[in-house]
Amino acid sequence: MIPLRDCIRSKTFPYVNIAIIVITAAIWIWQATMSSRELAQVASVYGVVPARVYHNLFVSHDYIAALLPLTTSVFLHGGWVHVLGNLLYLWVFGDNVEDRLGHFKYLLFYLAAGIAGGLAQILTDPASLVPVVGASGAIAGVLGAYVVSFPRARIETLLILIIFISVVRIPAIYFIVFWFLLQLFNGVASLGGGIGQVAYWAHIGGFVSGMLLIKLLSSRPAGPDETGCAS
Repeated sequence: MIPLRDCIRSKTFPYVNIAIIVITAAIWIWQATMSSRELAQVASVYGVVPARVYHNLFVSHDYIAALLPLTTSVFLHGGWVHVLGNLLYLWVFGDNVEDRLGHFKYLLFYLAAGIAGGLAQILTDPASLVPVVGASGAIAGVLGAYVVSFPRARIETLLILIIFISVVRIPAIYFIVFWFLLQLFNGVASLGGGIGQVAYWAHIGGFVSGMLLIKLLSSRPAGPDETGCAS
């Protein structure tokens, strides 16, 4: 399922969300100019290396050294599919969450959800030396906030089932809960070593943190303005 757009129009211009998209895309273009060796070095320095961050947090208590990669890793990606998929989700869902929170709070929210996702991944595999990069934890936080704030919204979705292709309108709560359950299933499977390369627990941690942070940061009641969302 590929989200195309939702039915809610923002009341304010989402310039923070757009700025995040532009910055993330620009950094990916910069990454695309690098050699494999340079990419590995950037991922090692600015990505989350679980064993290193775990040591900084719980052994040496160097919180600044731990926080830096947890933040910078949110703006790095490992491939075209990775970055384009993340930016599509951010484009569809991020503007409404920014509208709900306000611009400055949304920026704090996005970074906090990304950090929470990184921490969740670290705690599931604290000895790993493989760098983790990507905005997936932060964007999962956006999805968590969206489903809390706009559960009755509908998402225009490109549905692809083998040879069947169609655009359907799916209630946000079904679309996002299905997405979360898929991450949870894969996350549990990854604990046994069955699935690798994808930081599923960053998705799970980011999603849960997004659901909590939207309640903490938003001063507006959830879900009263889902106009234009008739089925």
